[in-house]
Amino acid sequence: MPSLSIENLHHVSLPVTDVERSRRFYREVLGLAEIERPPFDFPGAWFAVGAAGQQLHLIGGGSGSPTMRHGKAVDSRDIHFAVRVPSYAAALRHFRAAGYDEAAADDLFRMKVNPRATAGFPQIYILDPDRNVIEINAEQLDGGSH
Repeated sequence: MPSLSIENLHHVSLPVTDVERSRRFYREVLGLAEIERPPFDFPGAWFAVGAAGQQLHLIGGGSGSPTMRHGKAVDSRDIHFAVRVPSYAAALRHFRAAGYDEAAADDLFRMKVNPRATAGFPQIYILDPDRNVIEINAEQLDGGSH
């Protein structure tokens, strides 16, 4: 069998119940730039992720979709995607300023912080408005982190 040569990860697709609410989250909280999306016959939005051409595709599926994470809390072992940031400390400050906290009463604003993760790099986990899990990580722990 011939071997397959994969160049990179092109995109991750996530189901969302409210495209506009999710569009705001990915623009305002994660700071992603929205990019042009083909005229599909279903709602959605596309975003550029990083400088290497990766993308995030939001797919409006309605609340009845079997892939929705209704009622689930942030869980690092659940299906998620990860983005790398240059500064773990700056990411912590950013999310705290946006209302995220390790002890937040509202699960949507609870973040799981793991500065000395077994994976070998510091991690933060948060939820998007549809409870999709997002990992934010950095190459190393930097000043001001705990």
